[in-house]
Amino acid sequence: MFGEAGHAYVFFTMGMHYCLNVTTETPGTPGAVLLRAIEPVEGVRRMLRNRGLGSAVHVADGPGRLTEALGVDRSLNGVDMVNSKILFVEKGTRPKRIGRSSRVGINVATNRQWRYFIVGSRFVSRGKPSGPPPRIHN
Repeated sequence: MFGEAGHAYVFFTMGMHYCLNVTTETPGTPGAVLLRAIEPVEGVRRMLRNRGLGSAVHVADGPGRLTEALGVDRSLNGVDMVNSKILFVEKGTRPKRIGRSSRVGINVATNRQWRYFIVGSRFVSRGKPSGPPPRIHN
């Protein structure tokens, strides 16, 4: 998490799941964005097989489900997500409505609305925010 911006920071949590973050700061300064969910667009069959599911709706709608669906583990920690052909972020179209809420599963800083999501997406992780009600931005 202290590395150059745009790299994968993968960690193991609760003795069960990997989580995938993208680093966001200059080297030496900690900062990253946790990827909580994705909308499967490509490679859906493989994601379903990785998760043992038949429907794409819940294949990657939580941080542990996302990494399992994509086959992400600690071997991908540090991958340059800007230039890699293995694990990368692509520019997409901007959603019409973006919601903002407190993070899920925390009990500190619950007043900080640092969770962003696409309003109305059936692929958003289902965890309940820990603080005040979400805000919607157009």
